[in-house]
Amino acid sequence: MIETEVQRTRTGMLYALATFGAWGLNPFYFKAVDEFPAIEVLSHRVVWSSLLLAALISWGRQWPRVRAAVTARRILATLALTSLIIGGNWMIYIHAMNSDQVLESSLGYFINPLVNILFGRVFLGERLSRTQMVAVALAAIGVLNLAIAFGEPPWLALGLAGTFATYGLLRKLARVEALPGLFIETLFLLPIALGLLLVLGTRFGRIDPTTDLLLVAAGPVTALPLLWFTHAARRLKLSVLGFFQYLSPSCQFLLAVFAFGEHFGPAHYVTFACIWTAIAIFTLAPRLTR
Repeated sequence: MIETEVQRTRTGMLYALATFGAWGLNPFYFKAVDEFPAIEVLSHRVVWSSLLLAALISWGRQWPRVRAAVTARRILATLALTSLIIGGNWMIYIHAMNSDQVLESSLGYFINPLVNILFGRVFLGERLSRTQMVAVALAAIGVLNLAIAFGEPPWLALGLAGTFATYGLLRKLARVEALPGLFIETLFLLPIALGLLLVLGTRFGRIDPTTDLLLVAAGPVTALPLLWFTHAARRLKLSVLGFFQYLSPSCQFLLAVFAFGEHFGPAHYVTFACIWTAIAIFTLAPRLTR
């Protein structure tokens, strides 16, 4: 059955809600496993994601696409690099959850789209409009405000935004679809993850079945939202998808302040006001000038 344009848009919006809603609620999951060291959670995330992605590739009969990517040297080299970058992003994020820095994590993902704009200008030669320049400048002012208030830049937020923007830039240049690409990336990380679990040890199978299931859940928590995102991106215009992407850090922000009781002081008010204003300018200005 062929989807009509209305059906494609409606389905895409459902996938987008599932994707960014899941990412927005991720802190609940990582808080549930915060008794484990971040490196152990990351290792389980890689192991169980690899197994789940292999099953999804088999179900979707995408092994020929995996083989095509593996035999293309440039693609393989790019995926080797992106695997390290996304692994670093996951590690920073898990550390943020374990150390009660959900608020700063949300700041990182609010900044991320603006870093994407900057990267597009620097690395892809994309021209910035005046409104985009103002939006990036406001975001920079917001980050500078926190740096002055706390005596150092918000490294965790900048690390999350920078690694994910770099990952997105490189994956944009690599001609491989999301599912095969992510599977190959996890394969690059798999020996490292298994080695860490063997050397450092793991409490998997030593506590109770509920805890084991939580660690196994790292696979679907990682892989399924990425798969949903792929379906959403294929069905929605980028302008529509852009609105949905702020759902995730918004949820994390609300959880940090109201569910986890993280401190939100005057410096945060100024910084988030700058970021939110920048997002509003970036998102709404093109529509107001039509």
